[in-house]
Amino acid sequence: MTLATDSSLRALVAGLHQGDLSSAALTEACLARLAEREAEIGAWAWCDPEAARAKARAADAVPAKGLLHGIPVGIKDIMHTAGIPTGMGSPIFDGFVPETSAEVVARIEAAGGFVLGKTVTAELAYYTPGKTRNPWHLAHTPGGSSSGSAAAVAAGMVPAALGSQTNGSVIRPAAYCGVVGFKPSAGNVPTRGILRFSGTLDQVGLFVREVTDAGLLGAVLSEADALAEVVPPARPPRLRAVRSPAWPEAEPAQRQMFEANLAALRAAGAEVVEQELPAVFDDAHAVHRTIMAFEAAKQMVPLYVEHAQQMSLPLRQIIAEGLAIETADYRAALARRLDLRLALAEWLGEADAIVTPPAAGEAPATLTHTGSPAFCTIWSLTGVPALTFPVGLGPRGLPLGLQLVGGLNEDAALLASATWCAERIGFSGQPA
Repeated sequence: MTLATDSSLRALVAGLHQGDLSSAALTEACLARLAEREAEIGAWAWCDPEAARAKARAADAVPAKGLLHGIPVGIKDIMHTAGIPTGMGSPIFDGFVPETSAEVVARIEAAGGFVLGKTVTAELAYYTPGKTRNPWHLAHTPGGSSSGSAAAVAAGMVPAALGSQTNGSVIRPAAYCGVVGFKPSAGNVPTRGILRFSGTLDQVGLFVREVTDAGLLGAVLSEADALAEVVPPARPPRLRAVRSPAWPEAEPAQRQMFEANLAALRAAGAEVVEQELPAVFDDAHAVHRTIMAFEAAKQMVPLYVEHAQQMSLPLRQIIAEGLAIETADYRAALARRLDLRLALAEWLGEADAIVTPPAAGEAPATLTHTGSPAFCTIWSLTGVPALTFPVGLGPRGLPLGLQLVGGLNEDAALLASATWCAERIGFSGQPA
């Protein structure tokens, strides 16, 4: 096959299984792109080219059988990797090398894939960004906290990468960097061996180049074979168009793109009903904040006691905020979360998916913060599956996306609807 570093994961898997492509050739192409662009983008916290080449040669030495056989994958640097440094985006963990890997890494390796390297994360997966820049425009943020994973896939350094989302840390960077980001339903992908920030809200996600690639990697991570062969539905999907309480944050270009997307989907035959979430969701963002701050404080206090001076001001602030929350208020927020999950399922009804913006607009022209997660908060709170794919470019030449949200544990149905929508809307473009 003709090898391009922007080839889809599915095409690469097919080439490896059919013998038209070697893992060594694929890995060499990834490393060449990494060498070409890493100095300016800064997507990687750790990468050992010789170790990657050895793993590729080992994959080529045996028959292809696993779903990801011979595929190099980027791993967010909050996920433990046996024998490989895991720095968590913080000097507190300088020199930390886990003895065992996170369960998601073990599943990738069991499927025949291997770790190409560790991708940059915001500090302890929260707010303060790392060194990564947006491949489309180096003066713009790639989003966070899974910044390195999104940028590495967008720049063609790796065909797939893992991230995590507590608020908007998969969907937002995917939208900013013009790739597909997928967050499966909460609980469907294990979080063992991953830095915990908010045990209730932390969810594993992934970055790939095409919607069908998300099903392939998602099948490995969730051990759900049905995701691997997702195809568009036989009939046009029934969609709920939701601007959400975050709509006032949307930039004019994102608003115009969303309206154009709705028109295109209707023209293609989809049933698109524009309807806002009921008033019961008015406090959803506050509920999310209460849970996240309370749990982050409890999780981070031991680190804070010993390493406060090595923590950024925003991290110290959320710890203080969380410590000030009464336990009764936290428990009430947990109960509200369950109520909102049920309310969302009832409101969605027979619809196949929600369509909504993934972010306020193009990636902001800053490297000091990673943009607002507001368009992701409700879906992270309720734990439902969410996916974004690129649909066009904004006035500054950076990507804009469209987010689809499905019913809880209806991941395959969401991927099917997203495949249909992505095929009808289309997108072409690569970062320079």
